Amino acid sequence: MADVQTQKAFQKQEMVFVAKKQAANKKGGARELRYWKNVGLGFKTPTEAIEGKYVDKKCPFTSSVSIRGRILKGVVCSTKMERTLTLRRDYLHYIKKYRRFEKRHTKISAHVSPAFKVKEGDIVTVGQCRPLSKTVRFNVLSVTAGTTAGKKAFTMF
Repeated sequence: MADVQTQKAFQKQEMVFVAKKQAANKKGGARELRYWKNVGLGFKTPTEAIEGKYVDKKCPFTSSVSIRGRILKGVVCSTKMERTLTLRRDYLHYIKKYRRFEKRHTKISAHVSPAFKVKEGDIVTVGQCRPLSKTVRFNVLSVTAGTTAGKKAFTMF
């Protein structure tokens, strides 16, 4: 997807030892070492995470970040941040006095791995993980193509 070396520091995966000595008389090509894992909970590891060349220390598929806690769904509002998106979750809140529901929403920031191609309007499933930054506590686990109904259209799942 993207080049491995776009940052100034040398990019490598934590779980892979880079400086391994190769035997001179061994036949066969030197295969690339890549760490990836299955996050569980019924989510498939994307093929880009297995075969790709990106290095992301916050990716749940290629680093030590584990998914635990809540699994949520929402519509992507913004992808303006680097490797982070904002998703909107719509829900109904019951008002006892009037015996009716009112529409409410929350916005959640989530880290998106380079393995996913995400655009505004897509429906994403996110899983809770350790705090990755000041506002980010979720990681994208799967993406499904959404509609172009608008950012603020109320959609229930």
